[in-house]
Amino acid sequence: MAAFWFVVLLVAGFAATAADSTSKPTYVTSLPGLDGPLPSRLETGYVTVDEENGAELFYYFVESEGDPRRDPVLLWLTGGDRCSVLSGLVFEIGPVELVREPYDGVSLPRLRRNPSSWTKVASILFVDSPVGAGFSFSRDPSGYDVGDISASLQLVKFLRKWFSEHEDYLANPFYVGGGSYAGKLVPFITQKISEGIEAGVRPTINLKGYTVGSPLTGDSSDFDSRVPYCHGVGIISDQLYKCLLFLRACDRLKTIMLHCHRKGYSKPRSLICSKAMSQFNKLFDEISAPHILYSKCIAVSPGPSNARTTSGRKILKEEVGLLQNPPPRPAIECVEYTHYLLYFWVNNNATLETLGIKKGTVNEWVRCHQGDLPYDEDIENSIKYHRNVVSQDYRALVYSGDHDAVVPFLSTQAWVRSLTDLVVDDWRAWHLDGQSAGFTITYGNNVTFTTVKSGGHTVPEYQPERCFAMFSRWISNRPL
Repeated sequence: MAAFWFVVLLVAGFAATAADSTSKPTYVTSLPGLDGPLPSRLETGYVTVDEENGAELFYYFVESEGDPRRDPVLLWLTGGDRCSVLSGLVFEIGPVELVREPYDGVSLPRLRRNPSSWTKVASILFVDSPVGAGFSFSRDPSGYDVGDISASLQLVKFLRKWFSEHEDYLANPFYVGGGSYAGKLVPFITQKISEGIEAGVRPTINLKGYTVGSPLTGDSSDFDSRVPYCHGVGIISDQLYKCLLFLRACDRLKTIMLHCHRKGYSKPRSLICSKAMSQFNKLFDEISAPHILYSKCIAVSPGPSNARTTSGRKILKEEVGLLQNPPPRPAIECVEYTHYLLYFWVNNNATLETLGIKKGTVNEWVRCHQGDLPYDEDIENSIKYHRNVVSQDYRALVYSGDHDAVVPFLSTQAWVRSLTDLVVDDWRAWHLDGQSAGFTITYGNNVTFTTVKSGGHTVPEYQPERCFAMFSRWISNRPL
């Protein structure tokens, strides 16, 4: 909590210098480090969602490269522990990506165009949420005290305000999207937008559906499914998992099925189960959970609680690469290496000025805040919101990387199947370039579930071409 008050007192101290909450958006045609112009228009800005505390959400709106007056508009949210939506924009579905190359600590990391950007077929509204993520901030420290429900309602408020200022997009089909933890909030947000439409709230958003990737739900199966998944891919042994399923004699302290099955793996209720899960966790810790075939590397998302500080320095400085919260440097072959580069690209003065960041509102951009800001996980289980939304005939695309051990596809597949018994397109492969790109099933309530072959937890980060093919087909109402 000391780190939390360090951050919020800095924000409160700079409040007097922050620009007015009704400031105009910034229009960007090119980005520092990018050779040439952006493929489509980029707008950034702030929307006030809590007038009492002066809380503002920062957004990046990337117009479609196709027909922005007709193409769908997608709200995109990033999961993680208060992670910046730049993770989704730069690493997953946005129009640019960082060039993976050795960094000298002086020059600006380079960008290049992303050939698999979802902005080729849709305009995307990337929002830093909840307050405290990325460049979203609050002038009063109380504005950071939010949770699943309050942050979601702030996003609904954000959308109404944003569309009021961007009425040209009101007729466009609108979808809500997000991955990982954000996938827990997406159906709730979609339901609230739907309720507003039914109540005649203006402006009327042309809501069509939602999409979630490797989504958490809050249900215990999110993580309990790791056990059968790890058994299926050979991470844990039959002796640990399966032997007592067949009631054979086994080492009592090394079996999961008898002592934990149907009682919850994540919260063992017996000493025997606890010991078995301890053994499981040791084996699980040997792999890279976001993608089981990749090297296990250090995470690149330090918060102020584990930062090295430089006395008297603030984010808006002239030095390149001198950070209060320097990220750990992974090996260049790691997926996380570009996460490392992002810190130095974002915190460069040229980038901050180009994006229109309000001076004094954020001490320093960090990719994720690891528990140093208050947050209430008060949506216990979002499956009911999925059920509510699809019962209103809204479309849904739920997808999972088949090599993701953070939220294995087994649990996602199971709760999607629980939404309805009616199958209109049974389990089959879907293809790209003549090869299977994953497997999919479509249900009678406009719900499509699909796996992405060799996808990890942040699925488009690992399989951009396959995810673009999946999304572009679905968003245009074509079968996968």
